[in-house]
Amino acid sequence: MRWLGIVCGVLLTAPVCANDTSAVIGAGGLEFVSNNSISMVSEELFISAQPVAFPDGPENNPFRFETSFDGVPVEAELHEYAYAAGVDRSDYLRERGIPLLPFGEGAVEAVDQLDAATTKEMLHLGLLVPDEFDAGKGWELHHRPIWTWRAAYTWEAIFPAGKTVEVVHRYKPSVGGTVGVSFLDEPSGTNDRAAEYAQKYCLDEAFIAAVRKTAKPGEPWTAPFTEKWISYIVSTGSNWAGGTIGRFRLVVDKGAPENLVSFCGTDVRKIGPTTFEMEASDYWPEREIDVLILQRLEAQP
Repeated sequence: MRWLGIVCGVLLTAPVCANDTSAVIGAGGLEFVSNNSISMVSEELFISAQPVAFPDGPENNPFRFETSFDGVPVEAELHEYAYAAGVDRSDYLRERGIPLLPFGEGAVEAVDQLDAATTKEMLHLGLLVPDEFDAGKGWELHHRPIWTWRAAYTWEAIFPAGKTVEVVHRYKPSVGGTVGVSFLDEPSGTNDRAAEYAQKYCLDEAFIAAVRKTAKPGEPWTAPFTEKWISYIVSTGSNWAGGTIGRFRLVVDKGAPENLVSFCGTDVRKIGPTTFEMEASDYWPEREIDVLILQRLEAQP
């Protein structure tokens, strides 16, 4: 028997999903481990522009995660953790009856019902921030959960010796982004978004120039796009025997022909009006996969 897991962690500004790896459940919770008895013969990864801003599934399966093993559906168990300022506050929240998923209605409602002393303590621990607004009934003060939520799905499976099996996952991760284009501004101090994006998403000058042409001269904020960020942790694939993925195929769908996409890869080719493909043999995941999709805004009347 082997524990297998796919990690889907929603960080506050950088949602990610991760590759399969083997794991054990120890005294400290879920621990990822290397496994020299199983190799990853091939991997097909499809990333689309359809993920939602926040997980939209039920709280016991917010990513609507489904998996099958050799065509048979598998019941996966969700493991959740809540962190604030680098400290695991999962038990703290559970003891107070607060769901760990910060974006769910359950957590928001539970926080609203806290007494003043607990609210003050959670503010001090970095679990909450004040949120003051006027919804038409005068100014209201509420508190918003801001802890980092991390999660992993695990299940048990038997890998027969010498046999290749197929593991399939389907899920709808959350996606980060902005309401406009953030990398056209001139560098200011240590803030150089264009350089940061060039490293993370392999933006080149031609890509940046093409986006800049869509904005009014001197007004980079008028570029008619919103950003979508999708990150996928592929380095856990090196935990299997051999440390490489025998055959790796990545397909990225930017969603619409008028959208733009950029990500780091070798020998990337366009295979459809909105899809791009990268293939590699004996793939060594040296870096994670970060995808930037610029979604074109509809023209205003």
